[in-house]
Amino acid sequence: MLRKLLGGLIALGGLLVLAHGMIAALWDGQSHVQEALIGGSMAAGATAMGTLPVLFAQRLSDRMQDTLFGFGAGVMLAASGFSLVVPGLAAAKAQGAGPWGAGLTVGAAILLGAALLLIMERYLPHEHFIKGVEGMPKHSAVRIRRTWMFIFAIALHNLPEGLAIGVAYAGTDVLRASALTTGISIQDIPEGLVVAVALVSIGYSRLTSVALGIASGLVEPLAAVVGAAIIGFSSVLLPWGLGFAAGAMLFVISHEIIPESHRKGHEVFATCGLMVGFVIMMLLDTALG
Repeated sequence: MLRKLLGGLIALGGLLVLAHGMIAALWDGQSHVQEALIGGSMAAGATAMGTLPVLFAQRLSDRMQDTLFGFGAGVMLAASGFSLVVPGLAAAKAQGAGPWGAGLTVGAAILLGAALLLIMERYLPHEHFIKGVEGMPKHSAVRIRRTWMFIFAIALHNLPEGLAIGVAYAGTDVLRASALTTGISIQDIPEGLVVAVALVSIGYSRLTSVALGIASGLVEPLAAVVGAAIIGFSSVLLPWGLGFAAGAMLFVISHEIIPESHRKGHEVFATCGLMVGFVIMMLLDTALG
């Protein structure tokens, strides 16, 4: 008990120091942190907007849900490449790294981002819409209400998106960061709808489902501020931050979104959605960035 208390106090102290740094950064007028907060809030607002039709619609077909899942995966896949990996390589080369050095730096960061999400997914209790409870032994999981496990799962999904927005505003030009934010916000609209519909389908009331769907997007502005504040401390961290955010997003795409979209026999529609989402995000990035 004493060790747990000490560990909790250390973690709380770290969070307070980080919160103080973020507040100080905002207070001192660092524009990239403020822009990251606005961008993350835009994505959260898009998620909230997407949940609202659930208050009026009867249901969303499984085929449409899988198509929307695929669309979101396509947007995130293109964003990982065009808005994060490519600028990360450029940032590493600008710091003096050669082609191999830049590739190894960003590649290592990608693996680190995916590894962190894997660890969180393995040990943080959460519940998928289809796969069920994950993250801890069943005898312990039953003590946690299903609502909170869904919140954890959604937070795991949205965390990389918020980090990507913050890192982009801190380390790339405003146009490229805006393109990334726009793409993520576009895919957050159907994502919020799918989340709310899925919650309704397992027995939650429409109002509760909408509220949880809106809450699911609130992690994005927080993660955006954290990402921007960390990268703002040192430009040396920029290629690592961009690669880290890309790795986290790629993990979510491969481990969560694509499997969920392929479990009900609608692989063709999910794949078509992915292709459309990828092209839209590519156009946004190349046109605006």
